[in-house]
Amino acid sequence: MLRRSLENRDAQTRQLQDAVTNVEKHFGELCQIFAAYVRKTARLRDKADLLVNEINMYASTETPNLKQGLKNFADEFAKLQDYRQAEVERLEAKVVEPLKAYGTIVKMKRDDLKATLTARNREAKQLTQLERTRQRNPSDRHVISQAETELQRATMDATRTTRHLEETIDNFEKQKIKDIKVFRNSLYPPDYSSRLDIVRANSKSPLQRSLSAKCVSGTGQVSTCRLRKDQQADDDDDDDDEELDITEEEN
Repeated sequence: MLRRSLENRDAQTRQLQDAVTNVEKHFGELCQIFAAYVRKTARLRDKADLLVNEINMYASTETPNLKQGLKNFADEFAKLQDYRQAEVERLEAKVVEPLKAYGTIVKMKRDDLKATLTARNREAKQLTQLERTRQRNPSDRHVISQAETELQRATMDATRTTRHLEETIDNFEKQKIKDIKVFRNSLYPPDYSSRLDIVRANSKSPLQRSLSAKCVSGTGQVSTCRLRKDQQADDDDDDDDEELDITEEEN
């Protein structure tokens, strides 16, 4: 009976291990991909700022009517970059950082699993020792009683750690579901359709953003020195440009 109970609990532990491993694998991949997406979006935002600068420079050389049209276009295009900046900041804060935290969370769950497995192995060892004692010394009640006591202690410890593991994994699953809903809401907030209008109504120009960030260049053009947490090497930008050129040629 006890041997069968041990086997059942071992099967349960394997299921819990699989659940933790599954989260560790897929959340790790999601974190890397989301972080890469944020970095690429930030680079696209910076390229757009360069484009706004160039349009404004060209506009200053043209006739008044064309100059006004170009500046209007540059202003509207710059407002779109405010929305892109908000997307970058939102994803970093609401998605990437929480996903990073799961590295620590998973490590803690693995420690709980390790403690449970250690306790169960000790219980299985004591059970085997009791069975051998009964076979070798069936009439030695003192030795058998000691083995039974050790098994009882090991069983109580295994039961305690198992109960703790069940509770912590249950909380882990609940937190995972809650966080996934947060991730979804971060990507598709309830006021998604109206956010762009709000940004356009209240956004600053690229030059004003640069002034507030103390990143204005000497000529008054939009500075591209926006701070980013995850800045890649310049060769990454070159790779992106090459991919863009290939896509254009295919089209």
